[in-house]
Amino acid sequence: MKIGMLGPFEVRTDDGAVADVPGARLRGLLIALALDPGRVIPKATLVDWIWGERPPADATNALHRLVSRLRGTARHHR
Repeated sequence: MKIGMLGPFEVRTDDGAVADVPGARLRGLLIALALDPGRVIPKATLVDWIWGERPPADATNALHRLVSRLRGTARHHR
């Protein structure tokens, strides 16, 4: 998978097809993970990156839901 972040945001699968990643928060999660590939990023860092100073009341569960959606998007585009 290739992720273009400079210029228009674009995600391409290994075969070159454009993958749709809907929603700013989902794209934010993908970008945060892509900026530090192969490393574990603390939940607090991801929550801060995605929601800034106004995280949801149950930020951990909201983050888990985003991760689940991102995984579903990745499976859909294989």
